[in-house]
Amino acid sequence: MGQQCQIRATKCQLLVTSLFVMLLGFSLAILTTLTHFGAPFTIISGVSYNANPYRIIHNAVFYSGMCLSMILFLAALLSFIATVKESECLMAMGFFCFAIVFCGLILAAFWRYSNTEVEDAMMDVYDLVYEEVRRNSASFRKEELTAIHETFLCCGKYSPFEEIRGIENGTCPSTLTSTAREDCLQQIQDFMKKHMRYVSTLLIITVCFMVYGMILTSFLWFSIHFSNNLDRKGKYVLRKR
Repeated sequence: MGQQCQIRATKCQLLVTSLFVMLLGFSLAILTTLTHFGAPFTIISGVSYNANPYRIIHNAVFYSGMCLSMILFLAALLSFIATVKESECLMAMGFFCFAIVFCGLILAAFWRYSNTEVEDAMMDVYDLVYEEVRRNSASFRKEELTAIHETFLCCGKYSPFEEIRGIENGTCPSTLTSTAREDCLQQIQDFMKKHMRYVSTLLIITVCFMVYGMILTSFLWFSIHFSNNLDRKGKYVLRKR
C-alpha cells in the first residue's frame, strides 16, 4: 500500500513537471525568437561585413535555442504520455530527452560564463563601422552607424579627438545632441548584461526542472520494469491446471 501511494505521488509530480517543462519550452522559444528578431540584435547582425563576427553567433544561438525548446516540448509530451500509459519505452525516451537538454544547458552555461564572446563580437562590429565612417564620412556605413546609435540610444564612443565629435554630430539621435552622450560600447555592454540576466534565470530554472524530471522518470522506469502490480496496470490471469 505504501509503495503504491509513493508511485501515485511520483506520477502526479511527473505530470505537473511535464506541464512546467512545456511552459519552459514555450518560454525558451519566445526568448530565442526575441533574441533573433529583436532590433538591437538584428541591427548588429545585419551590418554588411563579410566577416561579421557576430552574425555566426547570432544564427547559432537561434538554431540551438529552437532545438532545445523542441526537445523540451518532446520531453514533456513523452513524460506525460508515459505516465498515463505506464509505458517503459516512452519513460526511457523522456529520460533521455531530459538528459540531452540538461547536457546542452550545462555546455551553454559553461560557454557563457567562461567568456564574453557575444559582447565582444557586438562591440567589434560597432568598432568596424565606426572606424570606417571616421575614415570616410561619405561611406554608406554612415546609415548603419546612425541606425545603431538610434537603436541603442547612444552616441559614438569616448575619445579625446575632436574629429570624432564631428562624426557623432551627424550620426547621433537628435535627442542626445544637447544632453550628455552615452558611450555606445558601454551601452552595448550594459544591454547585453541585462539581457543575459534573463537568459541565466531561465537557464537555471530549466536545469533544475531537468534534474527533477530525470529523477522522476528514472524512478518510474525502474518501478514499471521491476513491478507487475503498479497502480491501474495489468490484471491477474487465472490458469487452469
